[in-house]
Amino acid sequence: MAEPLTLAPEAIRSARSLALGDADKSLLRFITCGSVDDGKSTLIGRLLYDSKRLFEDQIAALEKDSRRFGTVGDDIDLALLVDGLEAEREQGITIDVAYRFFATEKRKFIVADTPGHEQYTRNMATGASTADLAVLLIDARKGILPQTRRHATIASLLGIRHVVLAINKIDLVGYDRAVYDAIVAAFDADAGNYAFSSRVAIPISARFGDNVSGLSPAMPWYRGPTLIEHLESVELAADGAAEKPLRFPVQWVNRPDLGFRGYAGTLAAGAVRTGDEVVVARTGQAARVERIVTHDGDLATAEAEDAVTLTLDREIDVSRGDLLAPADARPEVADQFAAHLIWMAEEPMLPGRPYLMKIGTRTIGAAVTELKHRVEMDTLKPLAAKTLALNDIGFANLSTAEPIAFDAYDDNRTTGAFILIDRFTNQTVAAGLIRFGL
Repeated sequence: MAEPLTLAPEAIRSARSLALGDADKSLLRFITCGSVDDGKSTLIGRLLYDSKRLFEDQIAALEKDSRRFGTVGDDIDLALLVDGLEAEREQGITIDVAYRFFATEKRKFIVADTPGHEQYTRNMATGASTADLAVLLIDARKGILPQTRRHATIASLLGIRHVVLAINKIDLVGYDRAVYDAIVAAFDADAGNYAFSSRVAIPISARFGDNVSGLSPAMPWYRGPTLIEHLESVELAADGAAEKPLRFPVQWVNRPDLGFRGYAGTLAAGAVRTGDEVVVARTGQAARVERIVTHDGDLATAEAEDAVTLTLDREIDVSRGDLLAPADARPEVADQFAAHLIWMAEEPMLPGRPYLMKIGTRTIGAAVTELKHRVEMDTLKPLAAKTLALNDIGFANLSTAEPIAFDAYDDNRTTGAFILIDRFTNQTVAAGLIRFGL
């Protein structure tokens, strides 16, 4: 077992040293997820500490907060580095998503600490929506729980293809290999229900640092990488967004005077050049790109994730919410489609009830016409159901008030994702991932 946390002088680094050398490193975005009290916040605190990313004032504040809120006796409570809300510290749970940055010699990271409590599953889905990898924490004493399966399912549906099984608190079961093997076998039994392309299991103790940044002498039976080593080396496939067909959701029609009409937005995929022919996906009206305007001057080309304003060579009907695309690679346009739903509201989902759907930059009336099934979290099997309750995941047919342009979520996360909004409370009630048009 590693030594308890002590505040060694080498853990304190200047702001200047933190910035040096990070600019040219690759970036990995990952989340920590799993059931409540599995040690997600403590693990991130350990990663920050071991990567020497703590300032002197942070450590002083951490010592003070540990005396007031800490749950590990006289030791420093690393979870308090991430759980900053007063309610989180009083209850000892994570409520909101907390993003932290750290770097090693080989890579830089943005990590999202997501809540494990079932009540805050919606926040976990938010954190997972931009991640490349999920660190799924499992308490070695408890094994895989329904909330563990729920988080794994959401991560898989949202397009995360790499998962690390961090079997935490291994010190509390005497570093027993049999416990580790049983948990790995139980997860692998469920693997057919997920779409992960890689799975690495690591037995760790986030509190004491076992197998986090250095191999633990207490587990000579473990021959794999440490968590940091795996995060540094995992290979991520390029998303290829720039090579996909152009998708330009129009966010705003810019008309400062009678002599200028531009369409502002951020490219969701592909590239656009001056002279390219584009069409309004919904109507098929065509025009050529005349200028690509930015605050710093005109561009000849813009690519995915660039925020620009496009002007066209002729007047066509384009408004906020429209999607510009190539004439020969238009997205689907339909008023009915099938999608996975992650239900986020206390009130149950009611087929036929009118909701607002926000997809890209467009908001339109919509309804769930038929619920095909919901996923039973104990078995991960589809079950017939008539409604979805809070945190349920289901597969349903939906209809919209008029045809909309979209791609399958697996092809484009931006044009294939949507949220449902309650018309009366204006609260988000569901996240949706389009699979195909009907």
